[in-house]
Amino acid sequence: MWRDTTREESTTLADAIKKYKLEVTSNKRSVKREESTLRIWLETPLAKLALARITSEDIAKLRNGWLKSLAPASVVRRMTPLAHLFTTARKEWGMTSLVNPFDSVKKPSVSDERTRRVSDDEINRICAASGSPSLPAFVRLAVETAMRRGELSKLVWKDVDLKSRTAHLPKTVTKNGYERTVPLSSIAVKVFEDRPRNIIGRVFSTAPGSVTQAFDRAVQRARLLYLKEVEEQGVEPDSDFLTDLRLHDLRHEATTRLADKYALHELAKVTGHRDIRMLLRYYHPRAEDLTKRLA
Repeated sequence: MWRDTTREESTTLADAIKKYKLEVTSNKRSVKREESTLRIWLETPLAKLALARITSEDIAKLRNGWLKSLAPASVVRRMTPLAHLFTTARKEWGMTSLVNPFDSVKKPSVSDERTRRVSDDEINRICAASGSPSLPAFVRLAVETAMRRGELSKLVWKDVDLKSRTAHLPKTVTKNGYERTVPLSSIAVKVFEDRPRNIIGRVFSTAPGSVTQAFDRAVQRARLLYLKEVEEQGVEPDSDFLTDLRLHDLRHEATTRLADKYALHELAKVTGHRDIRMLLRYYHPRAEDLTKRLA
């Protein structure tokens, strides 16, 4: 059957990206990040080619070139929106005969799963070493609620109900665009009660990036204080204590702790995971804890 391939042959990748940004990217929550990724594609030689002329070999060459200087996860992030662009062009823009070259290209293998647990001692030392007036509360709530950095940063007082011990996260705040209500532990309620109110109405007035920077500095200070302490005691320091620690590890730790209290489907409602497989990546019980249950 004859098919009209005029659109596929006449629409360049640059033109398609402009259309995609207007119709698709603009409706996403991560607009700026995706626009930055699309600009990278506009700087490639493929930008001047018609969509029908871009082959899987072209994509593979770009992928291999990027992998020489970028981490696999970064390359995957660059490939993802373009793969969706081709799918959108075929399904919604009338380019029914267009072949998606990304379907035949293997994505780089990404192994970014972390199993880092955070001990109470580490949490206490980080809070004590913090020079920030709000970071200790942020850290405590992250461990108690499993909220993401962005969710805690955007949380407003009107969505916190200390009587019912819940914090509501509207879809404009959550990463995946689905609202949820998070139960609050007694420790979390106490942290909220001790927080001062401000004129802007948010629980925390610090930007997400600033929270990460403050956390990293607090971890470094806590580690130095720990090394000084063990040196004075004349004992060997723990090489893993307060090292390789990220702010997002607090969400991992919180999820693992909450898994002892909730069934898997309940836990997903608390953490906001839509995919159980992703939730399992955050659950890292210690082998000795599982052994105790057998006893």
